[in-house]
Amino acid sequence: MADETDLHVGKRLRRRRRLLGMTQQDLASQVGVRFQQIQKYECGANRITASRLYELAKAMNVSVQYFFDGMPAAGTPDAANDAERLESDILSQKETLELVRAYYRLDERPRRRLLELAKALEGDSSGHGAA
Repeated sequence: MADETDLHVGKRLRRRRRLLGMTQQDLASQVGVRFQQIQKYECGANRITASRLYELAKAMNVSVQYFFDGMPAAGTPDAANDAERLESDILSQKETLELVRAYYRLDERPRRRLLELAKALEGDSSGHGAA
């Protein structure tokens, strides 16, 4: 049975890979393993060694700490992490990933304008922007 840490690291690996638009094969080629190994890492079936985790972090342009972000502290009740679980679910949705990819394909100025628009729309929908 997979350890909770292995499951968490695997989920973060999968999320980052998908956010970058990489296939399991793409990532496997970059770090010198077969795509089946990436599958096993992502589902927590195989543990990732420190050196492999470092290679994966470099290949996906994140720090090693990224894979541990959001881990519940030892002895912390799981209910305390409900907000983080919700965020995790949102980030794993295909629509969210497509939106983030499209956003980062824009130049800086249109990105800033789009962000300002989104914030303005958020204000309108919550009633804060209504006059």
